[in-house]
Amino acid sequence: MRQLVLSIVLLSSFYSNVVANGVCVVNAETGTYFRLLSTHVDVVVENQVAIITASQTFKNETGSSQNYKYAFPLTEEESAIGLRWFVGGVWNEAVIEPSPQDTTLPGGGGDSNYQLEAYLGETPLFFEIEDPVANDSVVVVELSYVNLLQYENGNVYFSYPNDYSLIQSAYLDAQEISFTLNSVRSIDDLVLSSHSADSSSNDGHLAYLECSEWETPASQDFEIQYMLSLDELGLFGLSTFLPDSLVPDQGDHGFFVFVAEPDPENDTDVINKVFTLIIDRSGSMGGNKIIQARNAATFIINNLNQGDRFNIVDFSSDATEFRAGHVDFTPTNQEAAVQYIAGINAGGGTNISESFGVAIPDFAAANDSTANIIIFFTDGQATQGITETQGILNHVDQLTQTAETELMIFSFGIGEYANEQLLTILAASNNGLAEFLGNDEVEDRITAFYLRIRNPVLLNTSMSFSPDVIAEAFPSPLPSLYQGQQMIVAGRFNQASTVDITLEGEAFGQPVSYSYGLPLSDSANVSYQFLPKIWAKKKIENLLIQFYSLPEGSPEAESLRNEIITLSLNFGVITPFTSFVSNPTSFDEIADSEPGELQGFELIGNYPNPFNPSTTIMFRVESDVNRIATVKIYNALGQVVKILYTSISSPGIYEVHWDGRLENGQLAPSGSYFYLVDFGDTILGGKMTLLK
Repeated sequence: MRQLVLSIVLLSSFYSNVVANGVCVVNAETGTYFRLLSTHVDVVVENQVAIITASQTFKNETGSSQNYKYAFPLTEEESAIGLRWFVGGVWNEAVIEPSPQDTTLPGGGGDSNYQLEAYLGETPLFFEIEDPVANDSVVVVELSYVNLLQYENGNVYFSYPNDYSLIQSAYLDAQEISFTLNSVRSIDDLVLSSHSADSSSNDGHLAYLECSEWETPASQDFEIQYMLSLDELGLFGLSTFLPDSLVPDQGDHGFFVFVAEPDPENDTDVINKVFTLIIDRSGSMGGNKIIQARNAATFIINNLNQGDRFNIVDFSSDATEFRAGHVDFTPTNQEAAVQYIAGINAGGGTNISESFGVAIPDFAAANDSTANIIIFFTDGQATQGITETQGILNHVDQLTQTAETELMIFSFGIGEYANEQLLTILAASNNGLAEFLGNDEVEDRITAFYLRIRNPVLLNTSMSFSPDVIAEAFPSPLPSLYQGQQMIVAGRFNQASTVDITLEGEAFGQPVSYSYGLPLSDSANVSYQFLPKIWAKKKIENLLIQFYSLPEGSPEAESLRNEIITLSLNFGVITPFTSFVSNPTSFDEIADSEPGELQGFELIGNYPNPFNPSTTIMFRVESDVNRIATVKIYNALGQVVKILYTSISSPGIYEVHWDGRLENGQLAPSGSYFYLVDFGDTILGGKMTLLK
């Protein structure tokens, strides 16, 4: 049984060293934090893929030496890829280990804790830094993360959480952001909407802006928007082909990401749709949530197209509907529906199964020439009717089969108690999407979503490649496409080629296809080092959907969990099952090893360390074994740069010499490296530094 003793080290040293807004928490109950002195954000965007490097300079002004915990408000769409901190004149690198992050905070509850939770949001990153900071001393924390930026109708949006008013009212010495955009598609404009830019430029494909503020409070997020030409729709791709030494696993060496936005014919009629809105009116939806839900439903009804049909189902302990079946969108039905929505009030339990039992049979009268859509929003777990997640899923599946109509179910979970597993599987199994909203986001998010899906471009989308050099393309299955939306696909390939990509589906009751050529690179592109991480993130998202569809603790679920952890460690992408730590621990979450399995092997370390130009890795073997030990040396990005071997034939001390050269024979650059010594059933590892 294998046991991993060193977790993968992540350091985004190829990004510029800069400074932005996490929180160093000393005591959450009393609201005691290190003071944030300065914030700076560096953003590099390659065709809508953003690499953000954010650092913060903090000062301990508590009056004594303090331990602390770092927290950063990441969103669900953002993936952390590197973290390090500078204290006492030394940079320290975080590692990823195979265990969920510890979300507890120093101190207990209280009003200050609520403010902190409000600032951090639903999916924050937590990191325990074990080095205490002396009073009046400074620590710098640097976080790198990746994000696929939000796009709608040619507009792309970037936001950075710079409003620090819930945490600190004192002025910051400096707040800075730099934003660099490279785009194959023409850039019509680049705007910093939240602040005044100090400088900006745009030559159509390369744009830049920067902003600095001095001795001011951090009271406003950085909001950036750029506009891409709507005359240049189609497919745009990025690719890189890595050498053997840089591939993190045993898969294909090529990685690609493409963005597709087909251009539908201008004279095509708008597709007719059949809509049902399912509105949760249980007691927990009371207050502002039910008001927002009513406003969102009213907006949708008022923005239907001529030719659409619709109905409304609302539920708590039971379910009722606006009409006994779908009705035409007419001024009379529109007015009556708006009045019906105004009378929906919160109260009672949550009977999700009955709401679908009322809604889905109405679609039996629909046909495949229409888009048949359910928009479902709820804020809680089922308390009446069928309450088990799998039971509800089986119930919906049976209802859908009986109706004999293809449905698209779009699920919205409101607040922290929504059943994410149920809503995710409902959407994924029925050609839809699942989104999870804060209590105050219901109206804005649902109305914006409806505007996206009004006019489908491709429904039931499929994709094919020629020649057959593509593997593991995600997402799978592909989503439907609507006007103003894009499809982002990541995959791997085994040889350079120009690949013909065909996207096929249905729109307006007719089969539709779009064909594009995608050139795939034959060499490593330094600018696209993020592509393997994007691919890993997409695959992890796909595996998580499968994981949540399985019974918790089942062998199938555990197998997927282990696969997700392995991807996380290999590619350096944080997942729900992995976390940053300051000191690595054993891979017990996967191996479930018994104590003492590491007996027989001991890592002595490497000497000298730091070194220039060479070093020797030493380990002790206490067991009588006969095998080959493999030593893999990784750079700070988690990429294999050299593989060495040594034969073990008896107990003793063994040495493996590294001359400081990479697999291609070139001298390794200065920087941090780490190594894994693989004995077949045990892996030991350490860190080292090359200084020139």
